[in-house]
Amino acid sequence: MAQACQQQLEQPHLQQLAFDERFALIVEAERAYREAVRLKRLLRNAHFRQTASVEDLDWRASRNLDKSLLATLATCEWIRQAHCLLLTGPSGVGKSWIAQALGFAACRQGLRVQYERTHRLLETLRLARSEDTYHKRLAQLARLDLLILDDFGLQTLQTQERHDLLEVIEDRYQLHGTIITSQLPPGTWHAYLEEPTIADALLDRLFHRAYRIELKGTSLRKKGDDDLTKMKG
Repeated sequence: MAQACQQQLEQPHLQQLAFDERFALIVEAERAYREAVRLKRLLRNAHFRQTASVEDLDWRASRNLDKSLLATLATCEWIRQAHCLLLTGPSGVGKSWIAQALGFAACRQGLRVQYERTHRLLETLRLARSEDTYHKRLAQLARLDLLILDDFGLQTLQTQERHDLLEVIEDRYQLHGTIITSQLPPGTWHAYLEEPTIADALLDRLFHRAYRIELKGTSLRKKGDDDLTKMKG
């Protein structure tokens, strides 16, 4: 606010405004500053691997994306209503990018977001158990408005990892939003989890309140490599 006041003193035409008008400008400058600081903190805590936004989404690639659905998801109302989003499709079609773009949209609305590679998160939970910080880590994850679990299904899960994943999802069920990306079609997740009891409990919570997007098409990474090859040629 002091900086905004100083800027007014340096701009004579602003000094001609009424006191309440000048004061409103100072208050607005403070509000904008606080929002910028908060967004910076939320983005830092989200640990995104890519800079992505829904506005930059490439609609030229044929990926089975529904513009209307993406626009709805970008409002983040589904997060506030504690739904899940399941993003599936082959490698390279943009699952992680879209998940992080929606996470960025949530940060802009002041929501707490965290991006995690699924297998790395389960590894940190294993370490937390040995360090007696397991329940503290679960509580931190449970408080997030949106948790993004990327690359679900890339590695075989151990028994304890299945239980840990169920704990994470159970703590969030009907309370907060979750995004899961996977190369595996949802219909194969039960077999992937192997243990029927855990699979039933986990998938019941995920599928009950879930939007589903099944991306199709060829890898966008390959397209980028082809374009780079053309440029070099």
